[in-house]
This record gives sequence, C-alpha cells and structure tokens, in this order.
Amino acid sequence: MSLEFKDMVIAVTGGTRGIGRAISLDFAAAGATVFAAYLSNDEAALKLQADAEELPGSITVVRADLSSSNGAAAFIDAATAEKGSLDVLVNNAGIIRDGFMAMMSDDDWDSVIRTNLYPMFYCCKWGVRKMLSRRSGVIVNISSVSGITGAAGQTNYAASKGAVISFGKSLARELGGMGIRVNTVVAGLIDTDMTAGLKQDQVDRIVKSSALGRIGKPDEVAAAVLFLASSRAAYITGQSLVVDGGIL
Repeated sequence: MSLEFKDMVIAVTGGTRGIGRAISLDFAAAGATVFAAYLSNDEAALKLQADAEELPGSITVVRADLSSSNGAAAFIDAATAEKGSLDVLVNNAGIIRDGFMAMMSDDDWDSVIRTNLYPMFYCCKWGVRKMLSRRSGVIVNISSVSGITGAAGQTNYAASKGAVISFGKSLARELGGMGIRVNTVVAGLIDTDMTAGLKQDQVDRIVKSSALGRIGKPDEVAAAVLFLASSRAAYITGQSLVVDGGIL
C-alpha cells in the first residue's frame, strides 16, 4: 500500500470496530497517525491498538462521548495535541435501533438521532477549526443506502443517514473555498457486528437484490474512504460514493 498518508493526522469516530476498525487500520498501514474514538468497548479498542503495532503508522484509541460538544472537542484536541493540525476526519460512529415507527419508543428514536448525527456535527465543528488554520483538510462521512431508499422498520436510522448525506453536501459548499473537501461514503450491507443481528431472511433479501449477490466487507468501505481522502480525489467534493454491491 502507498504511504501517501505518512505522518498525516487522521481522526476516526467509531474507529475501533466494524467499518471504523478497517478504516483505522488502512490509514495506519498507509503511514498515518490515527486517533480512533470509541464509547465503551475497551477490549475492542485495545485489540485494535495491538493489531496496529507492526504497521508503518500508529493508532491511538481515545475513549470519548462524542454526542456532547465537550466530548467531541476533547477528542479533536487529543488528536491534534502534538502537531496542532488535522488532515482527515472520518465520521463513522453509528447505531441501529430497528422497529416499526408506530411502536417505536422515544428512546429508540432519540438514541439513533443523537448517536448518528450529533458526533458528526460536533466533530466537524471542532475539526474544521483545526483545518482552517492551514486551509486544507478532508472530511469523509459514512452513510447508508437506507438513507437513500428508506427501509421498513428503520425510520429513525434512515432519517439519520439521509441527514448525513445532506449535511455533507451543504458543508462541502461552505468549506470548498477554504480548501477543505467533504464527501460521503454510502454503505450497503456490510459484514459487521451491527449487521450480525439481522435475521437471515433479511440478509437473504438484501443479498438477492444486489448485483454482486453478496455481503460487503469492511475493507471495501475503507478503500473508498482512503480514496476520497487521497490526492487522487482532489477534485471531488460534495459527493456520495455508494459502496453497496449494486443494490442501488
């Protein structure tokens, strides 16, 4: 793998499991200094850090509640403490709490919206301030095909992921003139802990609807993120790159 990201500072939210873990490892393999935020799973965080020991770059795990402005600010400060700058911010943190809307609890609505949107807003708010000093930087947000197509039983999740796409398009327009690019990776069904709880008939239905006829891998989403963060995507901003095996 190219070491294009050597010595760059990369902040990844939800960076220790699933798609976020793959993103963190790929950036570290490309020579980056990665800071991976997580909420509570210390075991997964420590395993990630150990798995990165032989890589050209490094991964530092940071336990943080990014649903608060103070928590997000502390994470961004930790990531930029040594060099004072931030090259790439990847907003990946997210949860699902599926259920039909009429029966959905207020907590299931609130928790999905708070977890899937607030960290992105707060981390962008504080992260952009670090990028503006050099008038350069890249933000990549992770969305889902549910945010485009909708999905029965996922009104909360689909609403949040649709908002991620709109947020990215708007922020790209705000920051383009300041040298900061913003894009979104729209993921399909990916083999992670989050999707492991799906019923087999749900998985089969989604797989059948895809052109490639299989579940995606976290590494395949990570590859799209690294492309959008790289110099090869220097003229790409405000866009949504769909990685779904041909569902859409």
